[in-house]
Amino acid sequence: MLDWSDPGPAPLPALETNPAPAADPTGLGDIDRAGGRVSVDEKRMINCRADVNQLLPLKYKWAWEKYLAACNNHWMPTEVSMQADIALWKSRDGLTQDERHAIKRNLGFFAASESLVANNIVLAIYRHLTNPECRQYLLRQAFEEAVHTHTFQYIVESLGLDEGELFNMYREVPSITDKAAWALKHTQSLDDPEFRTGTQAADQRFLRDLVAFYVVFEGMWFYTGFAQILSLGRRNKMVGIAEQYQYILRDESIHLNFGIDVINQIRAENPDLWTTAFQDEVRGMLRDAAELEAAYGRDTMPRGFLGLNAVLCEQYMRFIANRRCAQLGLVPVFAETENPFPWMSEAMDLKKEKNFFETRVIEYQNGGALAWD
Repeated sequence: MLDWSDPGPAPLPALETNPAPAADPTGLGDIDRAGGRVSVDEKRMINCRADVNQLLPLKYKWAWEKYLAACNNHWMPTEVSMQADIALWKSRDGLTQDERHAIKRNLGFFAASESLVANNIVLAIYRHLTNPECRQYLLRQAFEEAVHTHTFQYIVESLGLDEGELFNMYREVPSITDKAAWALKHTQSLDDPEFRTGTQAADQRFLRDLVAFYVVFEGMWFYTGFAQILSLGRRNKMVGIAEQYQYILRDESIHLNFGIDVINQIRAENPDLWTTAFQDEVRGMLRDAAELEAAYGRDTMPRGFLGLNAVLCEQYMRFIANRRCAQLGLVPVFAETENPFPWMSEAMDLKKEKNFFETRVIEYQNGGALAWD
């Protein structure tokens, strides 16, 4: 059975000496008929020295293990019943106006965010992360982002919500637009066809992108939304959406850990990139991200609802930001903060058998054999 607990950073191989010349990072160049077989020592995360088309031998086994784990977690949103959610949404007294507001803002943020993350993977990260086993995981992650986007389409269609309103919120709602714009600025230069890694400035730019999308977007900004929907699910409200969010949370936990392992591996192989100034810049990114999320929390929950409000969500973001700092080996950006939602840790601990929604809580495995423990 897979262990879904946070394992911390993956082991870092020792640095190599006398590196070989950089190889074609695309794998689409002319075939070198005299080229030798790839050795593990030639593989690198960025600025590859080995043929990127040769998956074996594996160097970063943690990347391959995450790919296998992700494949074992296959799920589709249409397999989750929305009947109870539809009935509750149509009921006059089933949900408060504050709960409805939070749900719609939540769906609006996630609907566009999954596409933004997918675009970043396909158009930026995959081009410049020059290791085949990591690319194998990225292909799986890109599919999962498509499944997540499908999830929000399925929810919007099931509830009969205004499609244009929900999917265009990232351009119409300032608290959502501000987050999307903050993250996209870290991708724009990487999407330039002329951009190349290989210099300290370019490699640091790529690292910023990894921090922005893996650590902030997927590792911080999604968590307010998870807390909101899972809080409703704990009270037996919108149980179909809550079940789907729990599957997304499981996927995102692997995405986050993969991204942190990639960042830490690049650091180990390129210690000149992880300067004191760059560390301070990353800490500043996490601090700014927490503040943007606090503004989003105030917008989505102006008055809050049972057990959840904007003040607690801001505290939760500070707790999460400090945890991300620890995973990257950085000094915390906030004073020590208590986790106001300890039940979220239980929601992420998928080794535990749990069914607090009294609905079908399951873990997808090959062939559809499902279990949570």
